[in-house]
Amino acid sequence: MLMSKEENPIYDIKISSVGPGLISGRDAVQELSGMDLAMKLHYLRTVYYFPRQAFEGLTIINIKETIFLWLNYAYIPNGRFRKSDSGRPYIKCNDCGVRLIEARCKMSLNEWLESSDDAATHKLVVPGQVLGPNLFYSPLVLLQLTKFVCGGTAVGVSWAHVLGDAFSAATFMNLWGQATRNKYPAQPLLMAHFKTQAQNSKSPIKDPLAVKRVGPVGDHWVTSNDTKMETYSFDVSWADLARLQTKICVDKDYQQIPPFESICAAVWQCVAKVKHETDVKMVTICKKDSKYSFEEVFTNKGQRVKVVKTNVSPKELSPMELGLLIMNQVVDETNIIEEAIEFDNQLQDFLVYGANLTFVDLLDAPVYDLNIRGHKPIYINCAIDNVGDEGVVLVFPSQKYHFNGVKVSITFPETYIPNLKWMLKKEWSL
Repeated sequence: MLMSKEENPIYDIKISSVGPGLISGRDAVQELSGMDLAMKLHYLRTVYYFPRQAFEGLTIINIKETIFLWLNYAYIPNGRFRKSDSGRPYIKCNDCGVRLIEARCKMSLNEWLESSDDAATHKLVVPGQVLGPNLFYSPLVLLQLTKFVCGGTAVGVSWAHVLGDAFSAATFMNLWGQATRNKYPAQPLLMAHFKTQAQNSKSPIKDPLAVKRVGPVGDHWVTSNDTKMETYSFDVSWADLARLQTKICVDKDYQQIPPFESICAAVWQCVAKVKHETDVKMVTICKKDSKYSFEEVFTNKGQRVKVVKTNVSPKELSPMELGLLIMNQVVDETNIIEEAIEFDNQLQDFLVYGANLTFVDLLDAPVYDLNIRGHKPIYINCAIDNVGDEGVVLVFPSQKYHFNGVKVSITFPETYIPNLKWMLKKEWSL
């Protein structure tokens, strides 16, 4: 049973809110760093697909009981936004809770995962809401539990990026898995902030290369793209990835380009060939900061935002040269972005993902560590919503059925998608 474009097999939708079982504290607030505010227009949408045994025998009351306990240790995402006298947003920890959506699907889990339109299919089982226009009442996190006819369950999570990066979102969800097994951390998860060195200059800070000013968006934290975007994805086995690395490094066996950088180089060059009317000479690279551990905090500083430029068209460079540029010539703009936000008294709005063609390394994200009563997801899909027109490429682990490798998810202007698909297959068999 494959789903037609006109058919929506999702039905019996119920909506409620679930908060922590304990009060987080009177008048507790959470201030936001400049980097948090820089990411406020982006949303991470993740879907975890579980086998029947994970939720078998549990009623919705049983599930909500585990969520009560879980959110006691992650109370900040239960809050709602408020604004200071200066207009700067902050989170009031008022225990309003996360939004919970219950739904059913007419298909089996296997039929669902075999559906032809990958991106459109996953969007049906993850909430697509954004913050605002009633900002003060908008939940920061939304969960959707979709039950398939076979008993399998999709857990769709909409995570406001202002709370933290994909690693923070994974940490948040993994804590729920611990709660289903009666395991809890020693203390609640907090938001981590790092002091940014103050600027001595009183002149305006030049905008970082990794961001694009938009808006102002007011209390509706979304921005419309100039062009219609489309998302498509594909799996790459470790064997195919090794062949890709070998092909890139064919003339320099002594130099190895790592998996993520190899994918970046291949996609970057293909995008440059497809967008032949404009040169894609600059890209943004987002990678986890390897110097620190952020396993017990929410933060947007754990992911470093870097840019790399070339003076010549990527079409004229070899993938090896592009890979070496990404490895050795990146400029970290994370602190510069934060400084630009802190200096800007108007608190103007920015896009990071898609301001340039953006590559996000989530290969080490612990997304498959979510363990519900001893059962891990059989498959996961990730996407970032509300990105700029230059597009974003996510690279994250893939474990569909017995497949083991990586998944590449590309969000790009839809007019280029057919040619990009063709180019990636022609050049790299991806």
